[in-house]
Amino acid sequence: MAKTILIADDDPAQRRLLQASVERNGFNTKTAEDGRAAVRLAEDETVDLVLLDLVMPGLTGVEALKEIRLRRPGLPCIVLTASGGIDTVVQAMQAGANDFFVKPASPERILVSIRNALEMSTLKVEVTRLKKKAANTLTFEDMVAEAPSMNLVVRMGQRAAASNIPVLITGESGVGKELLARAIQGSGERAGKPFIAVNCGAIPENLVESILFGHEKGAFTGAVEKHAGKFVEAHGGTLFLDEVGELPLDMQVKLLRVLQESEVDPVGGKRPVKVDVRIISATNKDLAKLVAEGRFREDLYYRLNVFPIEAPPLRERREDIPAMVARFITRFNAEENRTVRGCAPDTMAMLVAYDWPGNVRQLENTVFRAVVLSEGDVLLPDDFPQISGVKPRPMTAANDSLPQGAGLAANDASPMQSATEATPVSIFDAGGHLRRLEEVERDLIELAIEHYAGHMSEIARRLGIGRSTLYRKLREYGLDESRLAG
Repeated sequence: MAKTILIADDDPAQRRLLQASVERNGFNTKTAEDGRAAVRLAEDETVDLVLLDLVMPGLTGVEALKEIRLRRPGLPCIVLTASGGIDTVVQAMQAGANDFFVKPASPERILVSIRNALEMSTLKVEVTRLKKKAANTLTFEDMVAEAPSMNLVVRMGQRAAASNIPVLITGESGVGKELLARAIQGSGERAGKPFIAVNCGAIPENLVESILFGHEKGAFTGAVEKHAGKFVEAHGGTLFLDEVGELPLDMQVKLLRVLQESEVDPVGGKRPVKVDVRIISATNKDLAKLVAEGRFREDLYYRLNVFPIEAPPLRERREDIPAMVARFITRFNAEENRTVRGCAPDTMAMLVAYDWPGNVRQLENTVFRAVVLSEGDVLLPDDFPQISGVKPRPMTAANDSLPQGAGLAANDASPMQSATEATPVSIFDAGGHLRRLEEVERDLIELAIEHYAGHMSEIARRLGIGRSTLYRKLREYGLDESRLAG
């Protein structure tokens, strides 16, 4: 989505010149002919940046800047001045300007200033959001939830936040149920208190009781020290039980007792421990169906399902995809030291049109891959080969440097290998027999280095091995370590 720039200048010729320069670079514009009009228009949340002339009749640029700062503290403002005196610059910066330039300025200078200010503003927003997440004070304003299908979800969440009522969040995997749970806590009286998330489906069955309710030292083999348990850790705050439908039946009984009595019995403990915990649970399964099948306790179901909220899949909230993509690009730019500015229009259209079976989690991982591997400052359709069907650029170059026997075309494959199974790394030799495991592994690592442009962390993650293991295998197979980018 194109950013909107407010241009405030009392000179009509200057306004037209700035407007033409800004719009040529893909931005939307609004114009104001004096300081008061600029202040009024800047209150519109659709305005992303202000270009503000310092010398205007009535309300001066500096006075207008101070008023804008009072109304929208985070709005980037760039001041324009006909004279570059040091006093003028200092005065503007003290009033909160992000940058300044002397008129007339070249279009390149204006564009660089605008992009830098927008990127800095976006980074500040992301840093603030991450700080709020760490402090357990995220609210619904920190969510991307402008799609009509999210209106009811937000309203329900805000109502749930006003009390300690148990909430059950349902929805497909990857829709952002934990983020919704965090917003519910951060919008209520437990904001800033502990938020403990537990994936019930990822806990070994024999450890569920110990992890949830705690244990005493020596309670069982391997219990070398006392463990408080997730309920005690969440005391005073919120316990988020993700995939609650995966809990074993015997643990469901114990969970029901905790909810009824507000106390836990640690394994090996002599007396129960009182806890003050709000429960927010989530599942991607139909709990009512599990109850009918005898796989989930009916009494626990009614205890958890007091205030149900259904999170829609990403394909039903496509309007939120551009804002999500922009947020992910900002985060991954910071994490990976990249300078991607955004998506080309046809790329964004492709991302919005895609159905995203893995929902927000899939979108996040797809954008991460594209940011890491992109060769330009704008993401193009072939940076998303899983969606566009376009073969990525690194692969084209990689095939020329693959070891002998790799990269067989479909019509060169062994009779035992169908065209749909042909891969850049062949598993068959010229005689149609399986190649040695070491040979295939070497070729696969070689391909991964080319495909992921030498980014070691991504290569190791995709191959499912540790970084130290990757280095060891490079030495074993005589591959060049200098090709890794870290």
